[in-house]
This record gives sequence, structure tokens and C-alpha cells, in this order.
Amino acid sequence: MGRSRRTIPEELLLLALDPATGTTAQPQSLDLGLAGAQLVELALAGRIAPDGDRIAVVLPRPTGDPTLDSALELLRRRGSPVRAVHWIGGPRLGLRQTYLTHLERCGMVHAVNGQMCGVLPTTRYQATDTAISREIRARLDAAIRTGVPPDPRTAALAALAHAVGLGKHLYPGNEGRSCRSRLRDLIRHDPMGGLVAHAVMDVQNGAAGSRRAAAASGGGAAPRGAPVVSAGGVPAQPRRAGMVRVAGVR
Repeated sequence: MGRSRRTIPEELLLLALDPATGTTAQPQSLDLGLAGAQLVELALAGRIAPDGDRIAVVLPRPTGDPTLDSALELLRRRGSPVRAVHWIGGPRLGLRQTYLTHLERCGMVHAVNGQMCGVLPTTRYQATDTAISREIRARLDAAIRTGVPPDPRTAALAALAHAVGLGKHLYPGNEGRSCRSRLRDLIRHDPMGGLVAHAVMDVQNGAAGSRRAAAASGGGAAPRGAPVVSAGGVPAQPRRAGMVRVAGVR
């Protein structure tokens, strides 16, 4: 793919991709994790820096990665530091699909088209080189089992994997309980990774609380009229009744 290093969003998505089904684990929270992973990657590239619980752009020069540069430009347009929790919880849709398309373009996954019930089109994704996913997983395993402080990238990846709930996917069952606990503990090894991981969890906890409050008050639907923005910053089009698109990421 012409690059010697993968980005943290790419690695997080590859970790979440189930090789047996071609779908991603934790799809609801993975978009949040990818938004947080973009922040960590931009910070490592020297484009942004934490300012308390906020994120400030310090160098608006493009990185050369189109997905990261889209996020950097959106941050730049804000004009002032933005709270990490507000950025990660912003109403952007489709970040998983954006990165799946990106990974396909880079040659790390390939799309497998099919049908559900012989009618509805589906798209699943398979890694083109399973050695990449094994190497990513091996780094996490080493950080968890050796107790040696990991490098900032691995620490941030571990923090985000925990934040989006991948622990049970990577280390399932009772036998994986201690590994899940150590995965959570790795948050402390990278300040930026810890900041965005906690922001991801705060967004999820806030969303869960809002749903419970809505159910208790008899409301079930979110307020209407609020604009929804796609991962690329473009207003999302309303979905028409009767049109169903089944993707490989649920």
C-alpha cells in the first residue's frame, strides 16, 4: 500500500473486523472510537494538541492522509479549541464505512458482495493479509501480558479498544477477564489516548442515559430538526421509507 506505518484508526478497525463474518464488532461505538483515534493520530503528527479537556489545532498543514485531513480541516474551521467529548460525540455518520472504503483502497481489505435472503444486497469485508491483524493483536497481547509499558501508539490503541468495548471481542469469556482488566489499565500509559478514550466512554454513557430518560418519560425518538452531518462534513440525506441498504458492518 506504499506506506510503512498504519494509522491508529486503521488498526482499530482491523482489530474490530471479524474474519469469520466480515463484519465489525461493536458497530455502535466504533464510529466514536474512530473519531477518537483520528484525534490521537493527528496529535502524534503534531497537528493538534490537548488543552485541558479540549483539542486545539497547532499546525493546520495537511498530513497527506485524506481521512485525517478531513478531520483536521473540520477542527480548523471551529476556530477555537473544542472539547474532545463534543467532537467525538458530534452528529457525524459513516466513519466506519469511510474507513472500510479507505482500507479497501489501500489494499488492506477487499469487499465481498452478496445477498441476504436472496434479495437484499450486502457487503462484507475480509482482510487481504491476516498477518497484519495478527501483528496488531500481538502488540496488544505483549503489552497486556508482559507488563512492559507499551509505545504511545499501542497504548492509545489499547485505550480505544477498551473504550469501544472490543475487550470482550478480543479476550472473550471468563478466561479473558484478566486480559480485559489489563487492557483497561493501559489507558494510563498515553495521556492523549486516555483523554479520547474517556471522552468516548463519556459520550456512550451520556447517550445511554438519554435513552433511559426518554424511555422513562414516554418519548422514544430523538428530537427532530437537528442537522446530521456525514463523516466527510456533508449533511446526510434523509432516508426514504421502503429503501433498505444492508451493509457488512452492523
